[in-house]
Amino acid sequence: KEMILRQFEEIEQKLEKVVALCKSYEAINSELKNKIMKLEEELQGKIEAEKSYSHERDLIRSRIDNLLSKLNGITEAHN
Repeated sequence: KEMILRQFEEIEQKLEKVVALCKSYEAINSELKNKIMKLEEELQGKIEAEKSYSHERDLIRSRIDNLLSKLNGITEAHN
């Protein structure tokens, strides 16, 4: 009988360790999920900034091309 009680105590102690370990992993998992969400938000912000930069760069190129075209028209008219 005493041996059975000792075995139950051992099982109970092991189970408590497993439960504590699970709670620890849940906390770590939650932290990692939060970190992933934060990184995804940062990445989305950088993607939007890159799109904006690309659009602005295309606009500038278009304006430069137009100005060069006008300059070429003027120089050709004077030749």
